[in-house]
Amino acid sequence: MQALAVNASNSPATLPSDQALTELYLTHVRVEKRLAPRTVELYALDLHKLQTQATQAGVALAQVQNHHIRRWVAQMHSAGRSGRGIALILSGWRGFYTWLGREGRISSNPVQDVRSPKAAKPLPKALSVDESMQLADFQSDDDPWLAARDSAIVELLYSSGLRVSELTGLDVAASATARGWVDLQDGLAHVLGKGSKRRSVPVGAQALTALQQWMQWRGTGGSGATAGGQPALFIGRYGTRLTAQSIWQRLKRRSLQAGLAAPVHPHMLRHSFASHLLQSSSDLRAVQELLGHANISTTQVYTRLDFQHLAKAYDAAHPRAKIK
Repeated sequence: MQALAVNASNSPATLPSDQALTELYLTHVRVEKRLAPRTVELYALDLHKLQTQATQAGVALAQVQNHHIRRWVAQMHSAGRSGRGIALILSGWRGFYTWLGREGRISSNPVQDVRSPKAAKPLPKALSVDESMQLADFQSDDDPWLAARDSAIVELLYSSGLRVSELTGLDVAASATARGWVDLQDGLAHVLGKGSKRRSVPVGAQALTALQQWMQWRGTGGSGATAGGQPALFIGRYGTRLTAQSIWQRLKRRSLQAGLAAPVHPHMLRHSFASHLLQSSSDLRAVQELLGHANISTTQVYTRLDFQHLAKAYDAAHPRAKIK
């Protein structure tokens, strides 16, 4: 595309209209950058918003300054737009002004050092204690081999707060090549976590019972599976190590069969483990160690869940919590 002529005076009378500038830019991203039609459409919406704001402020697009952008970001934030949504809009505006700079129409990009407000991190989704018990106690009418395996998976995830990758890496016994294993005698799960860091976590009595029952079924070849020489603790129908995706699918199926309101995924059980421990003990350092978090700030998010639980209990029980 032929560059626009540089206008030293930057006079509104000699500048292309705002509409002409945006159309030239959209042609540029569509033809030269070959962006997808949907992306070009989103850019057009962002530029329309920018043009509207500039018109209301009484300035041309090429005359927009940094303080204008900051004011418009504040207005969007006050109106309830999310930090992520504002970041996407700023990205579109920044690209437009970068192009204007290359075309010689502006000397500096007014969006360059503007950042969107930080989006609040959503709280991790955890089950209530009752929901956790409902999921763990559910008696599936599946093939007994599958039912024993899935029950052991749920109990171990909730009992020890394992990541799904740590669960799938467990072997039946310790070995030179084992990433992790469960010692049924000592009631400990030895796992390889993030950053190749090893840790040992206790396994609760209910989980140990479920694991012992699974071990009785594991080598029977139920559902067409054979344990063979497979060292994995949890195996699939064909005797291969169970994948994370399979565990996601089985948990989703079990939670819906158990009558829970929403599908459960493995990390939700890890969140539930941490939240329920904090509700009982308030020992943040211990929970950090059990979860294998390198930084305690990662664990502190569960204190917000704990407060949420306390607030709900207060609202439900305290005689002065609600206006009659």
